[in-house]
Amino acid sequence: MYKSKGKIIVVFLLPSLLGLLVFKIGSMLYSLYISFTDWNLFGTPNFVGFDNYIEIFKNERFYLSLKNTLYFIVGYLPLVVILSLGIAMLLNTKVKKVTVYRGLFFLPVITSWVAVSMIWKGLLNPEFGVINAIIRLFGGTGPAWLQDPGFVMPAIIMTSVWKDVGFLAIIFLGGLQGISRSYYEAAEIDCASKWQQFKSITLPLLSPTTFYALIITIINSFQVFDQIWVMTSGEPTANLVPVMVTEIYKNSFDYQKMGYATALSWVLFGIIIVVTIFQNVMQKKWVHYE
Repeated sequence: MYKSKGKIIVVFLLPSLLGLLVFKIGSMLYSLYISFTDWNLFGTPNFVGFDNYIEIFKNERFYLSLKNTLYFIVGYLPLVVILSLGIAMLLNTKVKKVTVYRGLFFLPVITSWVAVSMIWKGLLNPEFGVINAIIRLFGGTGPAWLQDPGFVMPAIIMTSVWKDVGFLAIIFLGGLQGISRSYYEAAEIDCASKWQQFKSITLPLLSPTTFYALIITIINSFQVFDQIWVMTSGEPTANLVPVMVTEIYKNSFDYQKMGYATALSWVLFGIIIVVTIFQNVMQKKWVHYE
């Protein structure tokens, strides 16, 4: 009886497994092969060995794109994590219409990046944008956010935080609601302050959720593309703030260097793997499980 059920399960899973094998693993293996060729999208791929990888590490654009990607991560990560945790704690309180607030904070998450980027591009317009209009109300002079190389990345970070903070807030909210109320009741009996409760109960018991949030946020940050591509399109900074994925896209479709672009994708994949392994090793020192 159990054997027949097992066979039925295998039959139902087989199409998905075949799809995974062909379209995921097969595509990855083929892209690995392409990274060792000089394929230009149209001709026949010619094997060139490690030439693409050698060219990557000799190319100054690679280091510039890596620096900009790390700049984005360093600016974006702490902001989005701290803000989302704060919002989650507010949404975890017993206030009226809390479900409405939860929905409002999550709305940007389900909005497409193209739409969000176009909206923020208008808000950040130096002449008629709302952001600079507010700055002028207080007697200041707003910068040319997307035209000045010194401000374009902070503008993109600000946009990214606004869109993604609701997603992480929901993750943190789930973690907060999983913490037993008895811990806080015991702390209140011992006259612990709210800060002491947060430091000694909330943060340690929320560390598995924080670890998960950090993992997915860092991985997604390394792959930042949409907002940079849309918001800098047509601007003088379009070619001055490359990140890893924009370089992959340009080499693939603008320069038709598919072999080089694929090699660059594998380098990015390797960087993400190394960072993820490092996070998994370090989590043993600060992640606490009940």
